[in-house]
Amino acid sequence: MTRTELRAGVALAFIISLRMLGLFLVLPVFAVFARTLPGGDNIFWVGLAFGMFGLSQGVMQIPLGAASDRFGRKRIIVIGLLLYAAGSVMAAWAPDIDWMIAARILQGSGAISAAATALVADLVRDQHRTKVMAVIGSSIGLVFAGSLVLSPALYGWIGMEGIFLLIGGLALAAIPLLLFVVPDPDHAPIVQPSPFARVLGDRQLMRLNFGMFVVHMVQMAMFLMVPLALVKVMGLPVADHWKLYFPVVMASFVLMVPAIIWAERNARVKTVFLASILTLIASQLMFLLHLDLAWVLVGGLFVFFVAFNLLEATLPSLVSRIAPPDAKGAALGVFNTAQSFGAATGSAVGGAIALRFGDQGVYLFCTLLAFVWWLWARSMQPPPVVALREYVIGDHVDLDALSVQLSRLPGVREARIEAERRMAFVKVNLELWDEDGARRLLGHPAGAT
Repeated sequence: MTRTELRAGVALAFIISLRMLGLFLVLPVFAVFARTLPGGDNIFWVGLAFGMFGLSQGVMQIPLGAASDRFGRKRIIVIGLLLYAAGSVMAAWAPDIDWMIAARILQGSGAISAAATALVADLVRDQHRTKVMAVIGSSIGLVFAGSLVLSPALYGWIGMEGIFLLIGGLALAAIPLLLFVVPDPDHAPIVQPSPFARVLGDRQLMRLNFGMFVVHMVQMAMFLMVPLALVKVMGLPVADHWKLYFPVVMASFVLMVPAIIWAERNARVKTVFLASILTLIASQLMFLLHLDLAWVLVGGLFVFFVAFNLLEATLPSLVSRIAPPDAKGAALGVFNTAQSFGAATGSAVGGAIALRFGDQGVYLFCTLLAFVWWLWARSMQPPPVVALREYVIGDHVDLDALSVQLSRLPGVREARIEAERRMAFVKVNLELWDEDGARRLLGHPAGAT
């Protein structure tokens, strides 16, 4: 991995993690704060105010992702960060629960994940993309664990208004980071037209979108029950739960990183992907069968976070590899919408099941849902093996016609022409690539690498 790729990955991981602060940093204290607002004594309106952030994110991921394909990644990310910051300031000011709901909608409308993830795909080569996605997934896990630690302390120090202003300030600080630290992609690629309907109808992408929905529905549903179990089984006060979550999350990274490196080096991403789903199922079975044992509870959390972090790394990487090149933003928009709706509905569905069937019902539901996903995911084709080919273009080749002709060759993912150097750079699926056809189009190339 080049220094440019690493720099882009780390900077974008920070920017993508910002949106999760609007959910995770607020999660431990929002219900307590909302009761101080006029109208906050109604639990339904409190839940609506909290959940509107995720629902607004889900609604806006697709249009902003598609807009990034047309108008540029960075421009859309800046607009999203400004909306996110404006919503955060509005939430800090909100005088009652109605204004808080409006603020959370505005805050969530800055849905930058699809455009930012698509920018990662533009900047990072395929063979290193899962590693960068792992950095991003790990940052989300750290934000989650860190929020459990910091949120109560920040609430006592600067209050809920201060937390919202802090989130808004970080969003504004991310804009110069994006513009001056994250590099711009090379010349815009030439790609074949790909209607949005193709993104929605792609069965490979459907499996991945459903998977992200499952992961976050399971996460939100099980975390309705896990905190109660920590109090009941381990006698651990809520204020001390971070003392368990934080080391468990950190320990899970120890297994996640070698698994990702092995998958990339040996082209076994699908193998690790399917194993991660089975690991998720195993964690739910541990909760289901022996939740009354403290060591099983801790072990189940560790197994869950191993699976969660692996899936957070592999899922977006697979989407970016499979999606049509000119529709990465749109595809990742659908993907992130599935993520947002999974998180938004997980708590509601988990609560409804727990009300009637108890915690065992919740873990059984999560187990069955993940098992259905695993059955469907088994038939997924392995991601294509993609390589970059470089060619010298013959002196008598028409460059304008060549652009169109290259984009129509079988297996072409992206093509770029540098007229000044008379060079063609083609990203191809090696399983479909027609090398002889490319050489004929390019006249008399000096060679290819």
